[in-house]
Amino acid sequence: MALFGRNLFRRRTASQTVVGVASSGLPAPIRWLLGTRFVSRILIYLVPILLTIGVLTLDWSNGWPRFSFNRERATEVKDTAKGLANDVREHIPDSVVEKVRETIPDGLALDRWTSEIARTTLPSATDFSNDPSGALPTIRESGSTIRIASFNIQVFGTSKAAKPQVMQVLASVVRRFDVVAIQELRTMDTTVLDRFVTLINSEGRGYRYIAGPRLGRTSSKEQYVFVYDATRVTVDPESLLTVPDPQDYLHREPTIARFQTRSSTTQPGFSFILANIHTDPDETDTELDALDDVFVSLQQNAWREDDVILLGDLNVSYKKLGELGRLPNIAYTVHGEPTNTRGSKSYDNIVFDRLATTEFTGTAGILNLQQEFGLSMKQAIDVSDHFPIWAEFDVHEHGAQVSLASQPSQSPVARGQARIVEHPLLRLRGSQR
Repeated sequence: MALFGRNLFRRRTASQTVVGVASSGLPAPIRWLLGTRFVSRILIYLVPILLTIGVLTLDWSNGWPRFSFNRERATEVKDTAKGLANDVREHIPDSVVEKVRETIPDGLALDRWTSEIARTTLPSATDFSNDPSGALPTIRESGSTIRIASFNIQVFGTSKAAKPQVMQVLASVVRRFDVVAIQELRTMDTTVLDRFVTLINSEGRGYRYIAGPRLGRTSSKEQYVFVYDATRVTVDPESLLTVPDPQDYLHREPTIARFQTRSSTTQPGFSFILANIHTDPDETDTELDALDDVFVSLQQNAWREDDVILLGDLNVSYKKLGELGRLPNIAYTVHGEPTNTRGSKSYDNIVFDRLATTEFTGTAGILNLQQEFGLSMKQAIDVSDHFPIWAEFDVHEHGAQVSLASQPSQSPVARGQARIVEHPLLRLRGSQR
């Protein structure tokens, strides 16, 4: 009892005294928590650092120390730290990564998402025939449809390009689709994409790519890429644009391009605009509420194109699409099925207007890399922490369209040509917020 009493009533430390004075204006429960020996000792070391970098400011004007929190500076520091972490991640030797992974218990890696899958039925159309296993024939039996995919290839750069087994899987994935919107190209080595497409075409295929500029608020930049089968799809190179974002709602503004299928009949080929997006996981509320403006603005495009398809890594499930999900007639192909490799989160989606894009056949899916290629969890994560998602569309146009035939001839590769455009039909409606 004497020991208990001595511990309970022992003298306050210097750190407790300082923190007690500095927190005098706070509610009693918070003052008590901050004034404990453990927390006060941490604060004594942490506060000078936060003051130095400008996250906290100290005001003595009323004779007592008064702290204030600088939210903008805190966000700036956080973004800088994330950028540095991503840069380091890109250049960490593979041997170090393997050592770290060996220490992670399998239970953490195999934690499964068990929530009930909710589904939404599209009016005046058949329900989605989503196939979570993603099993697809390598060569399609029919040329009456095209498959459009989205794939976040985690930290796609020189380190990943140096892994032959990983690149073979990635090349095989692309060959299964006609257009693939890729997110998270994170390298300044311009040969990575060239070598990747060469590998894809090593089996006699005819794929090409177009890529936007490096985007991002921090030092860690990413590029959006479209890889497409030029024997089945054409692209208007002048349509490769970066959507303007003067209010800076979006961490990485979408890159768009306009495509059209090649038709072997007199019926026009399906033409469409793809908007490639990768939201910031810490800012999804803001970004999803801005993407509705992007979508509506793209529907009012100067090409009079009625089919707008927004696809990519949204970092949220279909239930959290915000204002984008509340647009009239909005449709999405993923209804809560896990799209990350660990099977725990639904991040990726393909979004369009169900009344405008009637070319959608009702078939969509998620390509499970583990099942499709017989990979272990570790091998699948080496490829990416996301699975590709895809949707199928009729090769022929159902609505109004303007042919791309009159557009300038295409070059095999368009690199970094996307640009911020000041066009009234491609401008965020920020003034209306």
